[in-house]
Formats: sequence, C-alpha cells, structure tokens
Amino acid sequence: MLAYKIFTAEEFLAFLRNGKSLGAAVDLRDGYIHLSTAEQLSTTLDKHFAGQDDLQLLAIETDTLGDGLRWEPSRGGALFPHLYRELQMQDVLWTRPITLGPDGHETGDLE
Repeated sequence: MLAYKIFTAEEFLAFLRNGKSLGAAVDLRDGYIHLSTAEQLSTTLDKHFAGQDDLQLLAIETDTLGDGLRWEPSRGGALFPHLYRELQMQDVLWTRPITLGPDGHETGDLE
C-alpha cells in the first residue's frame, strides 16, 4: 500500500540534499512523520496546505517501512500512517509536484 508525504519546496530540497528527513515542523513537534493514504490526501491538503503552492508529493510503500510505521487514530478516528523514524531517500518510490489549480490542489494519478 502506498502512503504519501507532502513537503514544501524548501523541505523537499533539504530532503534531496541530505538524503533523509525527520519531516516538517509539525512532524518534529509531534515526534513522528505524518503520512496520508490516497483517501486521506485531499483532506490533508485542504486542512494543512490550503492555498499553498510549490508543494511536492512523495509516494512511499508502507510495506518497506518496518516497525517504524504505526497506524494511529487521528481526524474523526480514522487510522493514519505515522512514521517513527527518519524518512530516507530509499523509502520513496516517486515524487511529483502538486499543482494548485482553480479548484484546489491536483495530485494526478496516485498509483
């Protein structure tokens, strides 16, 4: 199953430069990296990134994350994937920009 991480352009450049990341400021504050499933992604974008441009979407195969991945209740009791270790470049299957169109964020096909 794929999970997704959203980075700002600055966060993504730091990830590329370092080959790893402990996440965004919210991740550092909460002690884990927030991920979303395909079904949760649009709500995450609306709630936390409304109107923001220059975002990058990272796709991650959950089966490869080992014991660092936990499914925990969040918004409305839904289980969200949380990563309790640094995200490494080798964890990422693909990346792409998230465009901001007139109807909001567009992520394209998530497969």
